[in-house]
Amino acid sequence: MTEIGDLDAECHAEVRGLILSGLAEHWGPVDPGLNPDLDDMLVTYASGRTVVARDDDGHVVGTGTVVPRSATVAEVLRMSVHADSRRGGIGSLVLTELIETVRRWNLETVVLETSSAWTEAISFYRDFGFRITHLEEGEFGSDTWFALDLSRRDGEPL
Repeated sequence: MTEIGDLDAECHAEVRGLILSGLAEHWGPVDPGLNPDLDDMLVTYASGRTVVARDDDGHVVGTGTVVPRSATVAEVLRMSVHADSRRGGIGSLVLTELIETVRRWNLETVVLETSSAWTEAISFYRDFGFRITHLEEGEFGSDTWFALDLSRRDGEPL
């Protein structure tokens, strides 16, 4: 059974490695210098929350971070699931926990972005109820931006 907890100093290196490994799968060799936020996520994302999913053996198999961006909006960042654990519900567990965190913060909207070339991630977020808000040309190609409205009442369409 997968357990969800918070990032701490003990698992930081494993979480950092998981994120860099996921980036390398899609982009090839990754220059860690391009990801300085990962050097100390406890400091970088101190205003938010980073959750960590662990398997039965205690290994980190998933992670994601959420940070408040305004009085009504939070952004999900650094979602990653270990390649051997994908399609097993880990991403959904992590994202659900992040969204519940945003609800506890009483914010109305969750936003996130991913590479437009990352079609599996786009499908995952759309299936989760996020809607595409816009595309944006970034430093490394096209990015797809999403939003999830948490202010709607249960039973209303997304």
